[in-house]
Amino acid sequence: MANPKNPQLDSRQLQIEDTDASPACVMTFNANDPSGAGGLTADLASITSAGAHALAVVTGAYVRDTAEIFDHFPFDEEAVTDQARSALEDMPVAAIKVGFVGSPENISTIAEIASDYADVPLIAYMPNLSWWDESEIDSYQDAFRELMLPQTTVLVGNHSSLWRWLLPDWSGERNPSARDIAKAASDLGVPYTLVTGIPLPDQFIDNVLATPQAVLYSEKFERFEAIFAGAGDTLSAALSALLANGHDLQAATSEALTFLDHSLDAGFHPGMGNIVPDRLFWAQADVDESEDEAADAEPGDDAALVLKTEIDLPPNGTTKH
Repeated sequence: MANPKNPQLDSRQLQIEDTDASPACVMTFNANDPSGAGGLTADLASITSAGAHALAVVTGAYVRDTAEIFDHFPFDEEAVTDQARSALEDMPVAAIKVGFVGSPENISTIAEIASDYADVPLIAYMPNLSWWDESEIDSYQDAFRELMLPQTTVLVGNHSSLWRWLLPDWSGERNPSARDIAKAASDLGVPYTLVTGIPLPDQFIDNVLATPQAVLYSEKFERFEAIFAGAGDTLSAALSALLANGHDLQAATSEALTFLDHSLDAGFHPGMGNIVPDRLFWAQADVDESEDEAADAEPGDDAALVLKTEIDLPPNGTTKH
């Protein structure tokens, strides 16, 4: 089946009037996460940090804390459709991100909506679903494979999750490479696959953007001695925003991985479970500098009384290690 979502990714897919004044819009379909670790919370913070405007469609709600997911309640597909259509009829969208949407019915309705915007890149994230009932996982992933992947421009997922899903019968002596996984995704209509968390020697992991024919970009990071919640949503949402802002795919991937690395490095521990990425790490740096300036000011100096109130978003393409 020909992939309707294989656009050129080296320029803005959709021009909007008064570009300097209006950030690009990214529509994200995801579940609400009351812990703030992942889901729509991660999407909103990441998309905003990357300089885009998030159109957040709630597809359901997790029951979870920072340690684990206990349950999920999906929204009715009609509620999902009405949310998305009303926003899309009002605002132009430059990228679509699909996270965990809770049911085959929601997958079907989102795929139908996406088909009406075939020139807009769709970034699909497949999380680890091991917390869910096995029969629910199978029906969800079957629907995602058949309905969403043919609409997908970039598939994002952890190496082990994508391996179990796309190559369940893998029998090779070595673990499948990113290109092996990209080949399986390509057979289902996906032109690009971003595989994260590939184990490397000496406590490193690799992150690889691949097609069946080639590795387009790769970057390795030293493994953190911690467990994080929400990393995949953070990465895929940032990637969506960067593509919406006109970055080419390799540059967007590089910047999104760097954004994730900084978010994890600045991660915090709000509860008794896992560490949550700080997607606003750059804003905290500005606040710290402002507090230092206030502490150094002489008594009576206005700088001692007023903290910096304007926070400048980092320009796209400038975030580095």
